[in-house]
Amino acid sequence: MNNDLSLSRLFLLKSTSLSQQMTKTDNLETSEQNAAQRNDSFQIATNLLLSFKYAGQGVSYAFQTQRNFRIHLIIGVTALSLSLYFHLSAVACSIISLTIALVLVLELLNTALEAVVDLTVGREFHQLAKIAKDCAAGAVLIAAIAALLIACVLLLPNILAVFL
Repeated sequence: MNNDLSLSRLFLLKSTSLSQQMTKTDNLETSEQNAAQRNDSFQIATNLLLSFKYAGQGVSYAFQTQRNFRIHLIIGVTALSLSLYFHLSAVACSIISLTIALVLVLELLNTALEAVVDLTVGREFHQLAKIAKDCAAGAVLIAAIAALLIACVLLLPNILAVFL
């Protein structure tokens, strides 16, 4: 089995030029809103405010479409709230915050990687696409387990003190 993607398949190009393909794609959608969104995706942020807008759209997309992102966010907010409630040290709160951020960042990267892989291979199964997606998901899993262990080490003594 050949696991290599041809360059034409990798860039979704056939014999037509990129500008011709973009024109064909433009003709498929007639809605002005979809056209505006499509134009934004080809533009480079010209100022800092626009960069933040695009970053916010990425986080919003992940929140709206990725169940695991929402779960990680809820658990992270809970852990951070508990650390503030129990008056943990600034260092402990920082460690918890950084592990939460790491998990959320990896979840965003996982979402981006899945989108790029899906864009590249389409609806076809490809073993390398599976490996890429599985490895990205595994990275999120390892970070989530590490964050859980760190939160347990820092929060569990205080939680147990309340109940014992």
